[in-house]
Amino acid sequence: MADSQNAQMLNKVPQVTLYFWIIKILATTVGETGADFLNIRLGLGLNGTSVAMTGLLALVLIIQMRNDHYVPWQYWLVVVFLSVVGTLLTDTLTDELGVSLYASTVIFTLALITTFMIWHRSEHTLSIHDIDSVRREAFYWAAILFTFALGTAGGDLVSEKLGQGYLTASVIFGGVIALIAAIYYARWLGPVIAFWLAYILTRPLGASIGDLLTQAKDAGGLGFGTMPTSGVFLIIIVCLVIYLSKSKIDSPIGVEGR
Repeated sequence: MADSQNAQMLNKVPQVTLYFWIIKILATTVGETGADFLNIRLGLGLNGTSVAMTGLLALVLIIQMRNDHYVPWQYWLVVVFLSVVGTLLTDTLTDELGVSLYASTVIFTLALITTFMIWHRSEHTLSIHDIDSVRREAFYWAAILFTFALGTAGGDLVSEKLGQGYLTASVIFGGVIALIAAIYYARWLGPVIAFWLAYILTRPLGASIGDLLTQAKDAGGLGFGTMPTSGVFLIIIVCLVIYLSKSKIDSPIGVEGR
């Protein structure tokens, strides 16, 4: 049950529609390409990019959490920044601290499991349909951050460390997501577990797609570059968020009239 001081807060997470997954994958890809663009192309460096993006994430997260209902542009802005910061967490461990992708994958897996355990022990649910208090929303965003960091580490592990390449990695992660969806619709898997498994795996899927589009051809990519890819995907995200803001088709129950 939500804290009494937050009793009037409405669910802060949109309905899980096709638009949700499309924007999630696009935001995930932007996290991968955007971090590389700021770090390398603009020359901010890994540390400079991490500081700047973490500061901006804190700002948009404060704006998001001060509201008492779902607002599309606020929600998805947080997701985009979390995607970038999650990527930078893994890159910092790998490039700055020399932590292997095997180790970082284990580290973020344990961090995510721990977050889920504390969340469930505190709130007795992991459902995204019950993000109706500040504490639950804090658990939700912490879990999202670790899914992005874990997805980055896992995606890089499969595509680079294990030598599968970006295209093969995209097919692998896309196939596993499709399998989870099939098991869910066959009613062999509960909705909460199915959602979080799919959410975790869309991160390495988006990261692999991002690398496939941006990396040079001799590195296994298509060579489109980080700036064009990030720009196009951001434009699509903005258009979809504007549509959702006007149509309200993804608004949680009770928010439609806002």
